[in-house]
Amino acid sequence: MNRRVASFALGWVLAGGMLAGGMWPAVAADRPPAQAEPRRSLTDRSVAWPSWLQWRGLLRLDDYNTRVVVLGVALLGCAAGMVGSFALLRKRALLGDALSHATLPGIGLAFVAAVSLGRDGKSLPILLLGATVTGLIGVGAILVMRHLTRLKEDTALGAVLSVFFGAGVALLGVIQQMKGGHAAGLEAFIYGKTASMALRDTLAIAVAAVLCIGVCLLLFKELKLLCFDEGFAGARGFPAVRLDVVLMALIVTVCIVGLQAVGLILVIALLVIPAAAARFWTDTMWKTFVVSGVLGAVGGMVGAGISAVFSRLPSGAMIVLVCAALFLFSMVFGTVRGLLIRGLHRTRLNRSVDRQHLLRAMYELLEASAGTPHRPPANGLDVDGSAQQGTVAFDELLATRSWSSLRLRRAIRRASRAGLLERRNERIRLTEQGVAEAVRRTRQHRLWELYLITYADVAPGRVDRQADAIEHILEPEILAELGALLDERRWEVPASPHPLGVGGVQTSLGDGAQRD
Repeated sequence: MNRRVASFALGWVLAGGMLAGGMWPAVAADRPPAQAEPRRSLTDRSVAWPSWLQWRGLLRLDDYNTRVVVLGVALLGCAAGMVGSFALLRKRALLGDALSHATLPGIGLAFVAAVSLGRDGKSLPILLLGATVTGLIGVGAILVMRHLTRLKEDTALGAVLSVFFGAGVALLGVIQQMKGGHAAGLEAFIYGKTASMALRDTLAIAVAAVLCIGVCLLLFKELKLLCFDEGFAGARGFPAVRLDVVLMALIVTVCIVGLQAVGLILVIALLVIPAAAARFWTDTMWKTFVVSGVLGAVGGMVGAGISAVFSRLPSGAMIVLVCAALFLFSMVFGTVRGLLIRGLHRTRLNRSVDRQHLLRAMYELLEASAGTPHRPPANGLDVDGSAQQGTVAFDELLATRSWSSLRLRRAIRRASRAGLLERRNERIRLTEQGVAEAVRRTRQHRLWELYLITYADVAPGRVDRQADAIEHILEPEILAELGALLDERRWEVPASPHPLGVGGVQTSLGDGAQRD
């Protein structure tokens, strides 16, 4: 394996494992060899449209600067996504936004102090130290206003965000007028300067990312309990306040190291968007934690790569836009909460509800014609041995509820394909399987009606709609358990509790016209 292949493999292993310690010097030493003809760098902003050679070079991470930038933002995105999964569930997402804006006056003050002491005012450690100090002061101001006043947290966040950011902008104006220094380059912290990241910046991001991910893994159980039930965590002896401080410290760390990459305005996107996108794919906390990190890393790598090969596209903005594209994809195609899967579940639920209403309406109409409210029609179909008495006209079914003719025909067609109904011209009859299902559904509905009237003091004239709501909202397991409690070892279909009509048909028809 030659040096370039070894460098490529080493870089990708570093991005996946988050271990950036002493391996970077070897990567730094592997600069592209000099060639007879000048070669355009992947970060050359004069290239209007990249060639396939540039795309190949990007995928192989041939260019040193591109390798440093892509792997650095990948580490940052992974750490921000994982920390953001806890911050989102803890409802601390906007805290990161206020914190990032609160760092701007610290950057200005650190520059002024360094220049006054004869030091380099644009030294990154000095600027980040100042950003950390004012960021922590901003977080403290939010906590003080929330606990010592009657202001809501969102009001405190808005006040701190606007005041500190305004102070930072004013400081930049003052610095511009100083004789010993100028503010050129400081405004890059507002929008980020990913393309100018050096090896020391990537190393700082790597150390912070490993630290944040390690703390999250060590305190995963405690942080999860804090996010879902703070009161229970305190009752069980967990230090809820200290855990909350640890979580805020992680947010502070991600925001500070992310200033160089995406800027103080856009860093909140790396905390919020990957975690929000992960919620569309899973309901499990540890899966959300992993998926958030993966989405953050992918968003950072793809965004930085696009900025590397396309001319004049800012890296920080492209990272956020790629994360937003991942969020939109997750929102539509997510396997748990995506729009498509939710629409499919909604369609299936509506069809199931229509089938249940259809079978119950068939049973009640046949029950009314038979005059036997406690039993299904004789032989399951015919009351007096004639097929006409064992069938129901389409117009009769249409009058039972507020459904349209097209909707009813579709419900009948689906029930016929399921083997529950048989249709002959405009008359419909229940099959043997359909009778069993209709008896079960009607019995379940009437047991709920009796329970609501007896134990919930619901008026008989209004109980039909409420029983319908319970039937179609509660989970099947809960319905089965409650149905067992209501049964009391009674296997027959109870009489309808409605005061009008045989078997409650007339009241059911009147109530049904008001609901879908």
